[in-house]
Amino acid sequence: MVVTAQTGDATKRQTKRRKSSSGGRKKLTDFNKFMQTEVARLKEQDPDMPHRERFKLVIDNWNKQKEPKEK
Repeated sequence: MVVTAQTGDATKRQTKRRKSSSGGRKKLTDFNKFMQTEVARLKEQDPDMPHRERFKLVIDNWNKQKEPKEK
């Protein structure tokens, strides 16, 4: 059995968190904005749809939307 001694300084260490320089929330990406609007739209259309299914549909819609721009 190994016994280690701890000093008062080692157990009372605190880490300082740095605040972001932006001073607020991160800006939403196009994908985040699309997710918010589409999830809300689908929830309004079919409130009984499970959340997981709703997300799958939104991802499919996002991928379909992005395909023409890549070509």
